[in-house]
Amino acid sequence: MGAKVAVLDYGIGNLHSAQKGLLHLGVDAKLTSNPAEIEAADGVVLPGVGAFGATMNALEQSGLGVLAVDAAASGRPFLGICVGMQVLYERSEEAPDVKGLGILNGSVRRLPAGVKHPQMQWNQLEVTSEHPLLEGLDGEWFYFVHSFAAEHTSDVIAVTDYGGPVVAASANDNVWATQFHPEKSSNVGLTLVSNFVKQVERSVA
Repeated sequence: MGAKVAVLDYGIGNLHSAQKGLLHLGVDAKLTSNPAEIEAADGVVLPGVGAFGATMNALEQSGLGVLAVDAAASGRPFLGICVGMQVLYERSEEAPDVKGLGILNGSVRRLPAGVKHPQMQWNQLEVTSEHPLLEGLDGEWFYFVHSFAAEHTSDVIAVTDYGGPVVAASANDNVWATQFHPEKSSNVGLTLVSNFVKQVERSVA
């Protein structure tokens, strides 16, 4: 049996696209809100589209916020995507009164002044710290849609240039996150998803 991956289904945004990338690679990936299926998964993905506050509200209402924190704490490979990355942090300027999941330390900030908000384009990845998730991807182009991004901390493993260096990916132990959308980034996106799957498979080998 291959590795099982749970894609957290909290009911908003286009969550199916993250699952489709995994299915394309032949992975047993379920879009689910079922606690038993999430706990039984070998890896967990938290996708996200939209606003920080609305995403946190949906996670809390569905009970998936607690399950996400538990999954990250379990040591299993965990991947946050776009707003799914942002809610891993403690807070965001987009919704100052809403607490994030606090899985990663730090805050999410508005993109620099002087550039178009949101960034909605392909942009080049600069890997700043080698990591298995980004193997073979330094200098490749990924698709971004966002007006906010994580602040620079020791967890940052890649940036992109948009009015200055903007955090594009972070990692802390088993928790990894991308601000860009791998599922919308063609073949290089599939490479990143494949890198994630390899780590999931290694964790259960």
